[in-house]
Amino acid sequence: MEITWHREGPVAAVNWAEAEAGFDRVEMSASTPFAEAMIRERSAFLELHDSDQDRALSHIFFAERAARAPDWLTAAPVDVTQAVVVGGGTMGAGIAYALLSAGISVALLETDDDGVVRARGNVEKIIEASLERGLIATAKADKLRAALTVTTDYAAGAGAQIAIEAAFESMEVKQTVFRALQAALPKDAVLATNTSYLDVNELAAILDDPARLVGLHFFAPAHIMKLLEIVRGDATSDVALATGFALARRLRKIPVLAGVCDGFIGNRILARYREAADTLLMDGTNPWELDEAMVDFGYAMGPYEAQDLSGLDIAYAARKRQAATRDPARRYIPISDRMVEEGRLGKKVGVGWYRYPGGGGMVVDPLIEDLVREESWFAKVTRREFSADEMRRRLLLAMINEAADILAEGIAASARDIDLVTVFGYGFPRWRGGLMHYADTIGAARIVEQLEELAGEDPVVWAPGPALRACAKAGIRLADYKGPGAG
Repeated sequence: MEITWHREGPVAAVNWAEAEAGFDRVEMSASTPFAEAMIRERSAFLELHDSDQDRALSHIFFAERAARAPDWLTAAPVDVTQAVVVGGGTMGAGIAYALLSAGISVALLETDDDGVVRARGNVEKIIEASLERGLIATAKADKLRAALTVTTDYAAGAGAQIAIEAAFESMEVKQTVFRALQAALPKDAVLATNTSYLDVNELAAILDDPARLVGLHFFAPAHIMKLLEIVRGDATSDVALATGFALARRLRKIPVLAGVCDGFIGNRILARYREAADTLLMDGTNPWELDEAMVDFGYAMGPYEAQDLSGLDIAYAARKRQAATRDPARRYIPISDRMVEEGRLGKKVGVGWYRYPGGGGMVVDPLIEDLVREESWFAKVTRREFSADEMRRRLLLAMINEAADILAEGIAASARDIDLVTVFGYGFPRWRGGLMHYADTIGAARIVEQLEELAGEDPVVWAPGPALRACAKAGIRLADYKGPGAG
């Protein structure tokens, strides 16, 4: 319908929906500057309304609002008024603050008196920062402090309805923690692990009642980041799951249900992203070129700046843990390992992929280029140039292929859930709608074609997965793919 609108005299504010509803053809006089501005505004609105960005933003808007417990989960959650958090580092302190802010009293447990002092200080830093930013008033800060107990005594959690373990990422350490929690807490208390990578089923196996354990994977800083991966183990009860979803709602988090695998949804995609980036690094580029390519795509920061921010030692520990089971046919890039072994752990020590003089701004470190070229020489790699477009293409295809495998395996219930994880947990540009939505703008057939082209270089890492092949064959979107995890 062609729409213009005519009105004599000065033009007032227009309700376009009402105006259009009453006319088959409406004419507008452009006799005043205000009318001309309104015409331009309307034209711009219509152009944007039919754009890829509009569709992407609408998709993620409705996906966020639809994030909730699955329909089949009808169990009543435990009513949480008291909680235990084990580990008062950056993550544990953030979780404790989030719980306190939701009106839940917290016992924050540490291993020794020095740990107690550090943990209390970590929570206090968050409280002070919130005060300075005007997010809370002094009375609220005092209330949060009064609801917090920091101690080494597990008996302080004797009345808690839930315990969240945020200890060091070690199976042995976490199992020790859960044995102590099992002994100290009521038998009906839910036990949760904040592990980023470890096997939730193996953790649950040491409990007398494995059904009590659920994964609650927060993202740092835990009191700010909106995503919460809720990990369902083989034995996880519906009550434990329902409690996780209810807690997410209370903490104003976006919950996404995940199955058990190494890294769950987000960190598994992240690991493939980093692997693909390291391969490009070895074969011909450098960290700042790769970072710039992904920032130009829409990320706030590229893979190497992000590693510096989070610390290189966490992913290093995960790689070492996986070493015994790693596919020998899969190419392994040792550059990141050497970084850690040389003490380049990231911003927290002042040097990683970049340097941070005085703990301040990021500057390029020319020594990294020498290190990378040396590792390429050791590996007998003939380095070549990659354009920014080619870097982006490879990194995005690597993530899409991994995410599609996660969908095919039922680790994620839907492409929409993967979009939520990538946007709210890993900085994928919201205006592109999330990783799977973006993939659907390319089309499964085209993605498979490009992966098969790259598989000529390395069939192990680039072979298209079953979900992509199925979508390409059927001519459907990943958004319409139904894997084993679909409800």
